[in-house]
Amino acid sequence: MQVAIDLPSDFTQLRGYGQIVEELRLSYALRLFKTSEVSLSKAAEVAGMDLYDFMSACKQEKIPVIDISKEELEAELAGMLSA
Repeated sequence: MQVAIDLPSDFTQLRGYGQIVEELRLSYALRLFKTSEVSLSKAAEVAGMDLYDFMSACKQEKIPVIDISKEELEAELAGMLSA
């Protein structure tokens, strides 16, 4: 599916068309992931990136990729150590 938006012509002077498209796709994918509307892998697909590059973009935007509390993580680790 394609989505078209109108931007002021001076926007394309700041960045090329391809860069604008990449930035919009990434921004949309980050929002979808941050609001838990899509999985990490689906968001990476929307952004047109591989999983590791998308995770790096999440880190840069301070969006956690692992949704687990400190207590849950400690319980997991304790369970692994006792096994």
